Amino acid sequence: MNEPTKKVLIITYYWPPAGGPGVQRWLKFSKYLPDFGIETHVFTAENAHYPLVDETLAKDINPKIHVVKFPIWEPYAFAQKFNKNNEKHAAGFFEEQQKQSLKSRISLFVRGNFFIPDARKFWVKPSVKFLQKYISENHIQTIITTGPPHSCHLIGMKLKEKMNLKWIADFRDPWTNIYYYKHLQLTSWADQQHKKLEQNVLNKADIIISANDEYRDIYQKRTEKEVVCITNGYDSEDVPEHIELDAKFTLAYIGAMFQDRNPPNLWKVLAEICEENESFKNDLSLKLIGKIDEKIMSHISEIGLEANVDFRGYVPHKEAVTEQCSTQALLLITGNEADKKGNVPGKLFEYLASKRPIISFGPEDSQIEKIINEAHAGKHFLFHEKNTLKAYILNLYHDYQHQNLHIQSSGIEKFHRKNLTKKLIDTIFD
Repeated sequence: MNEPTKKVLIITYYWPPAGGPGVQRWLKFSKYLPDFGIETHVFTAENAHYPLVDETLAKDINPKIHVVKFPIWEPYAFAQKFNKNNEKHAAGFFEEQQKQSLKSRISLFVRGNFFIPDARKFWVKPSVKFLQKYISENHIQTIITTGPPHSCHLIGMKLKEKMNLKWIADFRDPWTNIYYYKHLQLTSWADQQHKKLEQNVLNKADIIISANDEYRDIYQKRTEKEVVCITNGYDSEDVPEHIELDAKFTLAYIGAMFQDRNPPNLWKVLAEICEENESFKNDLSLKLIGKIDEKIMSHISEIGLEANVDFRGYVPHKEAVTEQCSTQALLLITGNEADKKGNVPGKLFEYLASKRPIISFGPEDSQIEKIINEAHAGKHFLFHEKNTLKAYILNLYHDYQHQNLHIQSSGIEKFHRKNLTKKLIDTIFD
């Protein structure tokens, strides 16, 4: 007698044509789930407001999965008429409070205090009504919600209350521990509401998934439910088989760079070496691919590196992966604060797959440092380090000059998206 088909419903706001890192995680899980015999359904938003769009990601949608799009109403169109900075805030760009305009402060206050947990809250009630019928008709017993936006978790919680379901809550990013939470200008009442909702999700979900060990440990202290770490990863099908390295000594940063990620010592070191070494100055190319804060761009120009900058802006994911594979070395920058030790950007794993040296910046004893060291994939620096950074860059340049700048990231197969999908299945269907 055949075993009944295992089915799963993934509830996610981010889905192609959404661009950026938020869409990758469950797009890739859903790509490989059918390979393990899992009937996969995806529920996502129709006419969603995405800060970044990448039409090329549609190629990764597995034709074997069932995608259902349901209308969503979002207030962003109105918010942008009030304040153009809402687009920047949606992408994660926040200025220090004392530097924010009055409109910015009002906009953030409204966002944090009136849209709890986020501006997709209006999607919750109609989605629950629709999904009750859909889940029953398709005999689905397991649902997964992924956030942010954390309104997706509220959909899961409501469905769990109304139906006999197994519910897995996946935190791609944390909720009240996320770096921009402190910028939302919350009243004490709103802060309590956010934390209460977050705790309800932690208590009521059957399993909690975190994208890194640091936050897995934080959540495990707050709930008796099982908390599992399943990291982000890379897909070998995205990595070009044969690619020529850049002729220039390229240092590439791929992704968004906020003000709190600005590494002033990196720019100082590069400017110093350019001043001391004419060959380095002629060979150096800074490839900046993604959204870079205007003040950081101004800082780079002021320090004398403007002629060395190759600014591309946001590019489709496939092009970004090709660029990172062809570069001589990769830059990875997270915030300097100790509370960002747990931040592990998804692009780290694609960096590892490119097998190019990584120059990383962030707090001491961070998860990123641990992963890079274990993979022998580069070197991690604190923001205040200068002499050791300069020596490392000169060493890379020496190897580049002798056409010997190579690195072999080891032990990274566990981060392959297919292997991570197997871990996901073992977690939810054990």
